[in-house]
Amino acid sequence: MLSLSALKSRMAADAHYKALPGRGILGHDTPPPKSKLPRRRFIMAAILFAALLLSSANNLGAVSRNPSQPQGNTESLKESKGGLSAQLTLAGPACNAFGTDIANLTLEVTYDSDTRLHVNIFDTENSQFTIPPSVVTLSEAPDGVHQNSSDLVFNYDPSPFAFWITRRSEPDAQPLFDTRITSLPATPIPPVIPTDNSTTLDSFPLVFEDQYLQLTSALPLSANVYGLGEVVASSGFRRDVGTDGGVGTIQTMWARDIADPIDQNIYGSHPVYMEHRFNGNTNKSQTHGVFLFSAAGSDTLLFTPSSSNVSLIEYRMVGGTLDFYFFSGPSPQRVIEQYGELVGLPTWQPAFGFGFHLCRWGYSNISETKEQVTKMREANIPLEVMWNDIDLYHAVRDFTTDPVSFPIQDVKAFIDELHENHQHYIPIVDAAVAKQINATDIYDPYTRGVELDMFIKNPDGSEYVGQVWPGYTVFPDWFSENAQTYWTEALTNWSRSGVNFSGIWLDMNEVSSFCEGSCGTGADLSNTAVPFLLPGAPGNAVTDYPEGYNATISGPSGNLTVNGTSTFGAGSAAKLLSKRGLGAGDQSDVQINSPPYAIHNGFGDLSVHAVATNATHADGAVELDVHNLWGLMEEKATHQALLQIQPKKRPFLISRSTFASSGKWTGHWLGDNFSKWQYMYFNIQGVLQFQLFQIPFVGADTCGFNDNTDEELCNRWMQLSAFMPFYRNHNVRGAISQEPYRWDSVANASRTAINVRYSLLPYWYSLFANSSMFGTPPVRALFYEFPDEPELFAVDRQYLIGRDILVTPVLTPNVSTVDGIFPGRGSVAWRDWYTHDVVNATSGGNTTLSAPLGHINVHVRDGSAILLHAAPAYTVAETRDGPFSLLVSLGPDGTAFGSAYLDDGETLPPTPNKTLTFNVAKGRLHITSLGTFDIGQKLESLTVLGAEKPQVVHVQGQSLQGWSYVAAQQKLLLDNVGLDLNGAVTVTWE
Repeated sequence: MLSLSALKSRMAADAHYKALPGRGILGHDTPPPKSKLPRRRFIMAAILFAALLLSSANNLGAVSRNPSQPQGNTESLKESKGGLSAQLTLAGPACNAFGTDIANLTLEVTYDSDTRLHVNIFDTENSQFTIPPSVVTLSEAPDGVHQNSSDLVFNYDPSPFAFWITRRSEPDAQPLFDTRITSLPATPIPPVIPTDNSTTLDSFPLVFEDQYLQLTSALPLSANVYGLGEVVASSGFRRDVGTDGGVGTIQTMWARDIADPIDQNIYGSHPVYMEHRFNGNTNKSQTHGVFLFSAAGSDTLLFTPSSSNVSLIEYRMVGGTLDFYFFSGPSPQRVIEQYGELVGLPTWQPAFGFGFHLCRWGYSNISETKEQVTKMREANIPLEVMWNDIDLYHAVRDFTTDPVSFPIQDVKAFIDELHENHQHYIPIVDAAVAKQINATDIYDPYTRGVELDMFIKNPDGSEYVGQVWPGYTVFPDWFSENAQTYWTEALTNWSRSGVNFSGIWLDMNEVSSFCEGSCGTGADLSNTAVPFLLPGAPGNAVTDYPEGYNATISGPSGNLTVNGTSTFGAGSAAKLLSKRGLGAGDQSDVQINSPPYAIHNGFGDLSVHAVATNATHADGAVELDVHNLWGLMEEKATHQALLQIQPKKRPFLISRSTFASSGKWTGHWLGDNFSKWQYMYFNIQGVLQFQLFQIPFVGADTCGFNDNTDEELCNRWMQLSAFMPFYRNHNVRGAISQEPYRWDSVANASRTAINVRYSLLPYWYSLFANSSMFGTPPVRALFYEFPDEPELFAVDRQYLIGRDILVTPVLTPNVSTVDGIFPGRGSVAWRDWYTHDVVNATSGGNTTLSAPLGHINVHVRDGSAILLHAAPAYTVAETRDGPFSLLVSLGPDGTAFGSAYLDDGETLPPTPNKTLTFNVAKGRLHITSLGTFDIGQKLESLTVLGAEKPQVVHVQGQSLQGWSYVAAQQKLLLDNVGLDLNGAVTVTWE
């Protein structure tokens, strides 16, 4: 056991905290590994701490001494800035359950600010791997004294040591985080998930070993927990804690190249969650957040044992330290902002990124790629960015173009033409670099990497050789001092050759390898075949009919209807969605290849379909410790390279694997999803997850990537994605084509939805400016804005864009209506975007809305003022050059408010900008303007909803004759007003 050196400390002076304003292979699923943890080892691994003495003025909790537990002696006393610290030493025999017990630990507790508390338990010798600041730079704690002003309070029991976090404002409420044995259910507990013996709970010790760490906290029964990803969760955005018919959750943090399995680990690792608590006595809610700053492979368990009066969260890690940050909120938005303040705020997005993007794996040559651009324009469906997948490459090698199918002179001419038409081009960059086959094989990206000594190695110092698309490959080592030089050179040379890209798409960066171990060492390097058949290749044709289609009944056409009858589910009932140490590779005392505790990696062994865990990096770190960081480090290097290629322009990146702070460098797409209705629904929870993770620019492959889509699904999905941040249609090689012009109904639905999207671009742009400045999430779950309405806590079939736009998509086939809840319980008027009618909504329950094919329901919240583009055009640039309009939806008291951020849409801030503020009250609109950016476009029209019919309208003090009024919607319309938004504007009606 461990004894804890006592420390009496005061908080050092810190400045007052200021609140911020407001593709991969189709793998086969494998069953989860069984735990290697015998029951007795849970008991043996218990760690006991001796007394922690604090100033009684801190009121951090009473000291309770248990004479049956041995006590340790105080060995050192020291003060720490902003909190307390103490030394822990092993006071009893080591247990070594899954590794070696750490004999000496340090506890540091720091009140970073009034809203953030840092609790760090780490090995005193610093031999355990921790994330270097060069990889993730966390914000420093603001100066100031926060001990007595923080709403978060650190409490403890001395022996056995346990801690819990409470709110100063609610000291008697259930703690936010509570590791005390007395707060946890009695043990032993049989498997909470009956099919998984690792969920047997014999005790709840704090364990700190070199290859296994464990910590458990009590949660409120049926806690509302969100986050802990990346995952496609069957339970939805709210995680399954094992109540209300659920079985619980095992969230594994191990980046994995796999086509979007349900309830398993996938591409990214984000060990942060938000918990939302509702007090039934006060009918009020509060939200807090918990972040474990660790890259270790791990399981995070959420479950509720039978008959337990609490739910649980348990961390099980195969390395690292217990480094926790707690955020007090108290609102969902504030928690997300506070997390962003710590890990870094999202990168600024260029305006073109909000346009419609088109791609597929299977555009086999430049002519086919160009054809899509032509056909999209012929169909008058706006296309902003054209992409190419790995078809672009010569021999599937990074930074190349195929000399036959994609001649570089033709690629250059194509991209130049796109740019002339205000359009853009983005190519793919895969994570692995092809290994040169022989001395006559000229491939500069490999030879230059060897020259700079910047590829990952085997433990013996030889080159680690895996296998990906081009055959045998090597992998950039981002810990190498030459990594940035190499990566910038490679991207610069590619761009200068004629691939003048506007952004980069990073794929396969978990990092993925198709074989196990350094399989290319000593192999026949001329064998460039991958060990499986590609989709669409002979023997692996994508021939399945779309979901729900029965060819026996409906014939082989695959059409939406046959003789006027819907083909989805014909002959059967349609399917419904369910509700629901710095370790070194040559260390003999560390089990690098097979950690003793088997986390629930979907592939089983951690080295399957990935760079092996004993692969070694330039600083001595092994892949076991840094695996989850590879994608993040590639994103950072790519972002910085693009800044060198196009100085002062905002880099545009989309990446698959992500980690905490990735949003500073990149956006994200939700991976290799499926052309199924269920996955369109999963689209929403995925976007909501990544708002919490501070990677707000996110979206799914519209119409689905894997399998064959159909007309109805693609129709609905093109509409849904028009109201998501990242809007791209992308599908797999060999599947049917799904560009939106392929079906008339999809083309019509797309034109309509994109028209609305482009109208809303000033609103989207302003939301993302707030995200980059303050961490405010652009896309929000309904309860973020209405936190005291429990009926909203699990809603993830609808969502809000900002605070003012409610989206209610159709997510099932064969329907012409959709049910949706309208937040506010009758206190908020929601107006239809298209008709401006007020919805006659059921208070606190679902309302059925008309939703014929081609229509997506969008509603505007009262009290809002939204700046719009009045004339949506074919491209974002052309749209931005056109006039503005303003939509005002008055609240019941006749007021409304809104703001808009404007700049040139491409320059990296700081750059000239202007913020417009719209205030409406008592029949008067006042627009204020702040900033130096010159707005060349005029405000041409104004629509006010909810207004009484006026007798007279004045604009800038002058009577206006050209106005109209529609009584049915209480709608006041002003056209052709031509107002300059660079100065103050006043409009009155009375």
